[in-house]
Amino acid sequence: MSVDFNGIGRGQVNTQRTTADKSTGSQNTQPEPSEQAKTQTQGARGDNVSLSSQAKDLKQLEQKLGDYPEMDDDRIAEIRSALENGTYKIDAEKLAQKMLDMDKSIFG
Repeated sequence: MSVDFNGIGRGQVNTQRTTADKSTGSQNTQPEPSEQAKTQTQGARGDNVSLSSQAKDLKQLEQKLGDYPEMDDDRIAEIRSALENGTYKIDAEKLAQKMLDMDKSIFG
């Protein structure tokens, strides 16, 4: 339950203007020349960006990782041939431990 103290409900905008607002609205809205000069010089300077050393290190790491292939084709071929030959062995305890570790990392 909400209480409306101002007489303005949700989605409504206060469109009434006070006499003080009306008098200032009729005045010249152009900024002073000194303000215009400040705005122009700020726009002419452009923006500066500086990266932290951590961001630079992350960028270098990203570039190094880009040099490595996403998949190890030799390892894939090795596993594929072991599966076809029936010589691929699964260590159930190691698999179970990795599953528990992953569960712990996800759910805490």
